[in-house]
Parts: sequence; structure tokens; C-alpha cells
Amino acid sequence: MEEKIQELQKIVDEHHSIVFFGGAGVSTESGIPDFRSVDGLYHQKYAWPPETILSHTFFVKHTEEFYRFYRDKMLVLDAQPNAAHKKLAEMEAAGKLKAVVTQNIDGLHQKAGSRTVYELHGSVHRNYCTRCGAFYDAEFMKKSEGVPHCAKCGGVIKPDVVLYEEGLDQNTIEGAVRAIEHADVLIVGGTSLVVYPAAGLVQYFRGDRIVLINKGSTSMDRTADLLIQEPIGQVLGQIQVRG
Repeated sequence: MEEKIQELQKIVDEHHSIVFFGGAGVSTESGIPDFRSVDGLYHQKYAWPPETILSHTFFVKHTEEFYRFYRDKMLVLDAQPNAAHKKLAEMEAAGKLKAVVTQNIDGLHQKAGSRTVYELHGSVHRNYCTRCGAFYDAEFMKKSEGVPHCAKCGGVIKPDVVLYEEGLDQNTIEGAVRAIEHADVLIVGGTSLVVYPAAGLVQYFRGDRIVLINKGSTSMDRTADLLIQEPIGQVLGQIQVRG
């Protein structure tokens, strides 16, 4: 483990165009459940599985039940950035990290100080009326009851998160692809790389080194230049950022 941390330190020291691609495992150390871990949302007891509840069809047909689950499991607003979020923000401030591409919707990267963040699956912190487009924050959604309605026009408010059956935002995808294509180093962390099309974006990398940090195995384990199978916060927390 120590040798791998030293190798990662050397990579960070020698490169100034790094992009980070992350998933749910980045936020589990902040207390936000991973969809597919043993203690994650897929192992909770609900009348429907999470992938059904978090679908566009379910949102339309069973909006109140969607929001019961959404408030309970998706709006973890008291979560704080962990060592991984903080180190990535520090790397960006030092000019080493050019972008964060994340599958998470919790906003913890921005809360830690990261500025260039491509949120592939949207954010719980942005919510819009489906009728007039009025904006509502996550606190409003958390405090609302039943189906939240717009105070201006009475329309149903929908989170700006990508549900199953919905497509990713094209501008976000294009920005993420550009960042990955121009990176010298791609650090992939906290993701099982099974959620597509998001996971497919790593294929656009043409740079020097791929670093993979994930507790479990992934489809990229054999192709990574450096593989560290440990919690990402524990790994990145040991890295020193030097300009």
C-alpha cells in the first residue's frame, strides 16, 4: 500500500493536467449510501426496487411515493466533504486538477471548493417547476410534504437529477469528454464503472497514466497503470499537493 501511495504521489507531482472521474464511492465516506454496496440503497426494504422508484415513469405515475423515497434516501443535506473531496479541490486550486467528472448528485465537490465540476447525473441542489421553470433549492424540497408544488404557478417541482429512462445533458457530456480527452492523467475513483453511458466516458482518455482507486474490482483493473483497492478518502488524504 505504501509503495502505491508513493507512486501516486509521484504521478501527481509530475503532472499538471489531471482529471478525476468519480462515482458513489467518493461520497460513502461522507455518509451518503452507495447504490450497489452491501449497505446501499439496493439493500433497503421498499415496495419497489430503487431503480424502479428512481425512473421517469415512476416519477410521473407515482409522484408522491417517489418523493417519499427521495426525501428519505437522496436528500442527505447534512453530509460534509471528506478527505477525497477536499484533496481534489486542493489539487484544482494548485493548478494540477483541471476538472472533476462525477456521477454523484450530492454537490459535495462544490461544497469542498471544486469549481470545474461536470455533474453527469445532475444535482439535488437544483430543482425546477415543470410548468414555469421556477428554481427551488434542496432545503425547500427537504421541508416540503407530499408532492412539492410551485408557489408561483402550482406546477409540480422536479429535481434536476437524471432519472432512469432519461438522457444525460448534452452540454455536460461534451464538457466532460473534452476534459478527459485533454488530460495527461485520469484518476478514476469510487466507481464500479457499470453505469452507462457515464462509465463509457473514460474511453475518451488518450493521456499518459490511468490511476484506479476503488475498494471493489472493476472492468478497468487490468488496464490501469496504477490500481489501489482502498477507500478513496484514505488514499487521497495521504497525497501532498505541491505546485
